[in-house]
Amino acid sequence: SGGAATMGADGLRRYLESTGGDPDAADADAEGEADRLLDQIRLQGHQQRAGPRLPRLGRGQLLGLDDFHRFLFSADLNPPLRRPQVHHDMSQPISHYYVYTGHNSYLTGNQLSSDCSDVPIIKALQRGVRVIELDMWPNSAKDDISILHGRTLTTPVSLLKCLKSIKEYAFVASPYPVIITLEDHLTPELQDKVAKMVLEVFGDILYYPQEEHPKELPSPEFLKGRVLLSTKPPKEYLEAKDGGAVKDGDAEQNPGKGTDDDAAWGTEVPDFKTEIQRRMPQSTVEMTTRTMTMRTNRKCNSI
Repeated sequence: SGGAATMGADGLRRYLESTGGDPDAADADAEGEADRLLDQIRLQGHQQRAGPRLPRLGRGQLLGLDDFHRFLFSADLNPPLRRPQVHHDMSQPISHYYVYTGHNSYLTGNQLSSDCSDVPIIKALQRGVRVIELDMWPNSAKDDISILHGRTLTTPVSLLKCLKSIKEYAFVASPYPVIITLEDHLTPELQDKVAKMVLEVFGDILYYPQEEHPKELPSPEFLKGRVLLSTKPPKEYLEAKDGGAVKDGDAEQNPGKGTDDDAAWGTEVPDFKTEIQRRMPQSTVEMTTRTMTMRTNRKCNSI
């Protein structure tokens, strides 16, 4: 309005029309709706500052910048916030999108001494998080898999419990795919056990690429309702590959770096492709798993 940071009913009407209002609405109807909305915005602002008993605002009053921000972020005044809808093209390769990603998704608190649990995972999925990270370590008996922040005082939670919770809550907030990032600190025997757990828990909703090296990744639309696995080598493997020496005493202080665990890293990056293939029916053996690397090229708020 004349260069000032204010907006009247006419400016609000033009804004609504430019952002999805009905272009065929009669001018009188549109102007009346803008007046009513303007009144509600200002009234809500006064109520927040001074209580509910206020007279109706008169015509011709202007919105300030704070009033306009209040309108944009108010679910009561701005209907799209009440009914969130995907308004982007979701048919492009998934690597074209920003993905709502969690880190150390199992921690209930700090990274040094808090408990590990499936509860933070459930809450993250309920908020719409699409990538869940799980750090896998052998349990104290070395016969099962624990999820914890390695080499800290965090208390573990079982992998199976986390996987079952992910399946139950994966799509409560969004139908788009859930990607589980598995940081692997396991021996081949425990990797085999993980592969069996994953197949038993997720079954048909686990996604298998048709090609080992596809030219492009599938789209979020195509992957609706599916779970993807992403694995990455732990730093122990990378250090061993680079010829890094293991210092005396490291094996006791840093599980996974001692000579007893050297066989766990092998000559290739640890993943579950071989184990999952071996356990699949023969008709689906040709479908292999691969790491789904999230390279983000353009912003999308819907996944």
